[in-house]
Amino acid sequence: MTYTAPGSFTTRPTLAGTFGMSASTHWLATATSQSVLERGGNAFDAAVAAAFVLHVVEPHLNGPGGDLVGIFQTAGADATPTVLMGQGPAPAAASIDHYRDEGLELVPGAGGLAAAVPGAVDAWLLLLRDHGTWELADVLAYAIGYAREGHPLVAGAAATIARVAELFRDDWPTSAALWMPAGEPPVAGRMMRNPAYADVLDGLVHASCTLRDDGPVGRAARIDAARREWKTGVVAHEASAFLAQPHRHSGGGTHAAVITPDDFAGFEAGYEAPVTREFRGRTIAKPGAWTQGPALLQTLGLLEPLADDLLDPSQVDGAHTILEAQKLAYADRDAWFGDDDVDLDSLLSPDYLDERRSLIGATASAEFRPGSLPHRTPYRPPLRTEYDAPAAGTGEPTVAKTGETRGDTCHLDVIDRWGNIVSATPSGGWLQSSPAVPALGFCLGTRLQMTWLEPGHPSSLVPGRRPRTTLTPTLVLRDGAPEFAIGSPGGDQQDQWQLLALLRIIVGGYTPQAAIDAPALHTTSLPESFWPRTWTPGGAVVEDRLGDALIEGLERRGHVVTRAGGWSLGRVSAVGRDAATGVLWAAANPRGMQGYAAGR
Repeated sequence: MTYTAPGSFTTRPTLAGTFGMSASTHWLATATSQSVLERGGNAFDAAVAAAFVLHVVEPHLNGPGGDLVGIFQTAGADATPTVLMGQGPAPAAASIDHYRDEGLELVPGAGGLAAAVPGAVDAWLLLLRDHGTWELADVLAYAIGYAREGHPLVAGAAATIARVAELFRDDWPTSAALWMPAGEPPVAGRMMRNPAYADVLDGLVHASCTLRDDGPVGRAARIDAARREWKTGVVAHEASAFLAQPHRHSGGGTHAAVITPDDFAGFEAGYEAPVTREFRGRTIAKPGAWTQGPALLQTLGLLEPLADDLLDPSQVDGAHTILEAQKLAYADRDAWFGDDDVDLDSLLSPDYLDERRSLIGATASAEFRPGSLPHRTPYRPPLRTEYDAPAAGTGEPTVAKTGETRGDTCHLDVIDRWGNIVSATPSGGWLQSSPAVPALGFCLGTRLQMTWLEPGHPSSLVPGRRPRTTLTPTLVLRDGAPEFAIGSPGGDQQDQWQLLALLRIIVGGYTPQAAIDAPALHTTSLPESFWPRTWTPGGAVVEDRLGDALIEGLERRGHVVTRAGGWSLGRVSAVGRDAATGVLWAAANPRGMQGYAAGR
C-alpha cells in the first residue's frame, strides 16, 4: 500500500512570501512578531517581542514565572542549530527529604513547592542580547502596552479562570483579585489589564537604560543590566517572600515554598548543542534528554525502515504502528531521561532500535516496556491509573477542588528574509499554577512536578538539577540548511502531534497546512509527566475525523480508544523556506480558533 494522498481541503492556505513569516498560538503574538519584522527587526527581535506578549495574552498557558525551550539557527553558511535553554533548576532547598517530611508522595501539581527557578525571561533576554538587534525598550513595548492598556481575554483563559474560581476565592485571594476583579470570573472578550506586570517590565527597561559612572553602556551590557534586575531585584525578593507563606497546593495540603532570592540569582540561561538524527533525507534537531525531545528521534528511528503505509496515521496499520512505536520510545523516556548521565548514543543506536522495533506486534500493548542498557537498570515509575490516583482530578496542573483543569503551553516560530529561524515553546507559570504574587502580577511555575521523590534516577528531585521537561521544539534541516521549524503545545503530546505533521510532510508529501489540519491521534499509554502522574494502559485518543473504519480497526487491535471530537488534538505551527525557490512559508493550527500565521 502507499501513503494516503493528502486531501484537497485545508482550513487556510500555507502562507508563502519572501519577506518574513511568523506563526504562534495567539494572533496578537503573531501580529507582534510581524510588526517587528516590518520595522526592520530580525527573527530574534520578533520572537522575543512575541514571547512577552504571550505572557500577557495567554496567561493560562504560560507566564514570566515559567520556562522555555527553543531551537534556532542564525543566517550564514557556517551556522548550526542551537538550543536555547530556559529551564531553571530545582531550588537549593528542594530535596526529596523535605518533600517527604511534608507528607508528600509526589511533587504537587500546583503551589509554590512545585516551582523550579523561573527560566523563561532570562533566556529571552539572552537571545535578544546575542542575536537580536533592537533595544529592550522597543521589544517590550508591545507587551507593556497590552498589560497596561488591556487586551480582550481569550475564551480559553476565561474558561480556566471559571474552573478555578472557587479555589481563588477561598484559598488564593491574590489570584482572585488579579483575575476576577469584579468578584466573578470574567467572560471571554472582556478587556483585561495587568498593571503590576507592566510595572515589572518597565523596571527591566529602566534597568537597561541606566548609565554607568564611566559613560554610556553598550547594548549587550544594557540587556545584561535588565537580566540582573530580573534575577536580583524586586521579582526575586517579592516572589520568594510571598510564596514562603503557607498556601494550598494540589491534593489539598498547605505548604510553604522553598525558593529564595539566591535561587533566582544563581540561574543562567544558556545555549546547548542539539541532538540530531537523519530521517528520510532530513536532519531532525531536538533539545537533549533533559527534555522529551530525543523520544521523537527514537520514534523516527523505529519507523524509518518501515514501508510508507506503516508511517501513515490515516490508515489502520499506520496508526497502530505509530502508537506502538511511541509507547516504546516514551517508556525509554520515563526510564532513562533526565538531567544526568543519559546514554543517548545507546538509546538511538541502530542495534538498539532494531531490538525495540521487533516488539511492535499486531495487537496493542498495555505494558510499560522500557529497554535495557548494559550495566544499568531502567527506572520503573509508579503506574497509577485514573482509578487509583492519589487525589481527584488529573491535569497540567490540577488545582480545582473538584473536577479538573489543565494548564498548557504556547508556541511560536519565526523566519526572516535573511535566513534566521527560531522555534520556541514557552510554558509554565500558568495563572492556575500557584497564588499570584500581587506586586508582580504573575505566579511561579510548577515544573518540579515532573520530578520523582525517589532517589537515584536522572529525573529524581535534586537541588540544583533541572527537571525533565516536556517542552520540545524541532528544527528540520536539509543538506545542512534549515528547511523548517515546527512545534506544538500539549505536554506529553507535543512530540506525538509533531510526529504526525513530520511524517505527513516528509513521507506523505502533504503541504504544511494540510499536515497540520489532518486528523490527529496520540497514545496515553505512558506515565503522565504531570501530577498526579496517571496512565491509561493501551490508551489512544483520536479525532473522529480519522473515520469509523480506522477507529474501529484500532479497537479490534486492542487499543482503548477515546474519541475526542473532530477538531481537538494538536496545536502545531511551523515556518520554513523552500530551498529551490527561496520562498518562505508559514502554517498554523486552526483548532481552538486562536493560532494564526502571518507573513508576506
